Amino acid sequence: MKTPPPSPASTALGGRFAAFDLLATLVAVVGRDGVVLFANAALEDVLGLSRRLLRGACLPDNLTEPAHLLSALSGVGGNEFATLRYDAWVKRLNREPLPVHVIVAQTENPAEFIVELLPVEQQARQDREQRLAEQAQANKELVRNLAHEIKNPLGGIRGAAQLLEMEIESRELTEYTQVIIHEADRLQSLVDRLLAPHRRARMVGDVNIHEVCERVRSLILAEFPRGLKLVRDYDISIPEFRADFEQLIQAVLNIAHNACEALGEQIARGQASLIFRTRVARQSTFGKQRYRLALELHVIDNGPGVPEAIKDRIFYPLVSGREGGSGLGLTLAQTFVQQHHGLIECDSEPGRTDFKILIPLP
Repeated sequence: MKTPPPSPASTALGGRFAAFDLLATLVAVVGRDGVVLFANAALEDVLGLSRRLLRGACLPDNLTEPAHLLSALSGVGGNEFATLRYDAWVKRLNREPLPVHVIVAQTENPAEFIVELLPVEQQARQDREQRLAEQAQANKELVRNLAHEIKNPLGGIRGAAQLLEMEIESRELTEYTQVIIHEADRLQSLVDRLLAPHRRARMVGDVNIHEVCERVRSLILAEFPRGLKLVRDYDISIPEFRADFEQLIQAVLNIAHNACEALGEQIARGQASLIFRTRVARQSTFGKQRYRLALELHVIDNGPGVPEAIKDRIFYPLVSGREGGSGLGLTLAQTFVQQHHGLIECDSEPGRTDFKILIPLP
């Protein structure tokens, strides 16, 4: 039996709401009774039903508590609320129900309602990205102001120590001035590293991400020639994109080097693994924007994982999980990636830590 062709009315409706197919959230346009007039591609994927089957079906029947959605439609339709939000569960074929945040709003047509089902997991991710962006901006201002405040008196301290050293004849006493000069130089180096992302003009050109990975790979293997297995898992179809080659090398190198430092015990046993994986993400949303294509670069290690105490603060300046670490590597990496409108995320547990770099592609 052939499926009947869509009516002109449903075709027109699909044209009006075609832009909803670009969204990652689940969207349906329904009537007052909850009957589906239009369903976007994301909703099709989650329910495992084509939009032809969904059209004419009752959307509330796909929720564990249908009455709540019918009540929300009634409330919005009766102008009791302009928009109504609540939490619910979406039923899925042969899978566990999906927790969602439901948003019901009326269109310009009083007989049509837009029902948006935002997976709670996705909402949490967006909140996390927002926190990361706010943290990065606050870190940037703090670091720049602090570095400039330190820089000026530091030069004076070093200069005074040098002048004092010229006046002192005792060799034992000059050791103290040497300590002052050495520590001033160390702090100057730290300040220079803090200011590095904001000083140098970006050199943008066409970049192949695999050239970046190969450069980092050679540097890592030169420093850790034994006990480390470095795996390349590349999608060679990823196109070139406009970026600062040196900044991306530094960002990936900082992440990879941090991973190798954490892999000390595994390297000593010859069981350390570091994976460079590249993929293309389609219709990806990060930084409050949706991108048709985005680069996903994963740096995955089999180390002990990020300490629980600093998991939420690893991109803060001067926060380090190992003794003697400067706590600047990940801060600078995040800054460099954000200058490419991207983001770094971290998913870590004992035995597997995955740093994912996301950058929009043309």
